[in-house]
Amino acid sequence: MGTLDFLKPALRFLPEIKAPQYQPRIQERLIWVLVALLAFFIMYNIPAVGVNPARFASIDFLQVVTASRMGSLLTTGIGPIVLASIFLQLFAGAKIIKVDMSNPEEKATFQGAQKLLAIALCFVEAAIYILASSANNNAGGFLLEPPFFGSLVAMQAIVILQIALGSLILLYLDEIVSKYGIGSGISLFIAAGVSLSVVGGTINLLTGQNGVVDALLGGGAEALPSALIVLLPLFFTAVVFLVVVYAEGIKVEIPLAFERARGLGSRFPIKFLYVSNIPVILASALMLNLSFMAPALEGKHMCIGGDLLEAEGVCSGGVDLVQLVGFSSGGRMYDGLLYFISPIYHPANSNFGAYMNLLATSKTPLFGIPEYVHVITYVIFMMVLCVLFGKFWVETANMSARDVATQLDNSGLQIPGFRRDPRIIERILERYIPTITILGSAFVGLLAALADMTGALGTGTGILLTVGILHKFYEDLEARNAFDSMPVLSKLFGN
Repeated sequence: MGTLDFLKPALRFLPEIKAPQYQPRIQERLIWVLVALLAFFIMYNIPAVGVNPARFASIDFLQVVTASRMGSLLTTGIGPIVLASIFLQLFAGAKIIKVDMSNPEEKATFQGAQKLLAIALCFVEAAIYILASSANNNAGGFLLEPPFFGSLVAMQAIVILQIALGSLILLYLDEIVSKYGIGSGISLFIAAGVSLSVVGGTINLLTGQNGVVDALLGGGAEALPSALIVLLPLFFTAVVFLVVVYAEGIKVEIPLAFERARGLGSRFPIKFLYVSNIPVILASALMLNLSFMAPALEGKHMCIGGDLLEAEGVCSGGVDLVQLVGFSSGGRMYDGLLYFISPIYHPANSNFGAYMNLLATSKTPLFGIPEYVHVITYVIFMMVLCVLFGKFWVETANMSARDVATQLDNSGLQIPGFRRDPRIIERILERYIPTITILGSAFVGLLAALADMTGALGTGTGILLTVGILHKFYEDLEARNAFDSMPVLSKLFGN
């Protein structure tokens, strides 16, 4: 009996996408992938009824990695689905939830519980977001003024329902892609969101304010150098992309052999990016939550050892504890301890040369600390945080040397030249997994931080995710012999 058996009566009522009665052809699978992408793009570009159009433009880190767009039907995107998955995976890894994934019945119950939690979170996240956003709703706020039917509550309920349904549709599109398409729908939507961000950013670099066109139209000897400087974020995007592609191929292979089938064997690959992008996702999500404190701290003061001059908002003869923690204005941190571990702000439509000069010469408004100190502390903090989350994930997601050794031993595998014993496999894996976890986690943290600092399109984390997703998609196509049956795909991928 599993821990989640009490949910079985409720799981019977969950809508489910029926499994295919026959194996779909590769052409049919690709059509379902395209249908899911089309539905995603349509919802991505449709604003929820009742949302202020002024809030239907900005795209930040959270929206990139959760395939969401502020103010659209996908305001929460895949956030509830991913959060439900992370919660239950962590609970299972920490043995809070006891589930045997080798037991088909318990595995189905676990997946049903994950789906049920995701559905609940679709409404919870939408409600939290709308209620928090409209708490101080005014001109330019998240919701339109005046509210529908003269009732703010009715308007909030309508918007919450639309946003929750958007995420629910993504949940079932993910199920369709998994059963009738190729790969994971969640991964597909993340890659689509990042790709949209990169394409939109490229168009903005070319035609937007202070873009390439403006630089060239300015004429003079500085026209071409200015245009090239504007294109630097695109160059850094390509560099990050190539570095991640190279890193994806770095691995250590442990030779394995089947005990009962002499002569047959395989290799267990330990990739340099062993924990993939999980550390940088968790680290970025934590820092994003810290940045949510900015509006809460704005205009607040706690004067210690002095007098607060309320008219000027200054603590005379003492220390303002709130501003020491974080000084914010316009919903963004500008100084204080929290500022130095917050992501580096790269303003849209800014001249890249002026932006680099700003990082090198500017100082914080209150304490006068150079901006390059912020850059250094952010990069170091990101790397350390990624290493901590990487080690945490390995231990809780059954990826440690001991867990992997047990899994290999249960599959009847052993190290050639050694007797079959999980302790021997564990000792061999211990030489690689802990070190690779630290190096790989620090690497993705450094790369994501540097990519954000240089203004790489799609954010550093988004590029890391997309490269991994596209690499996996390519492997899935190859495993299904798609390149042999569809010459067009073979030409597209250069095979």
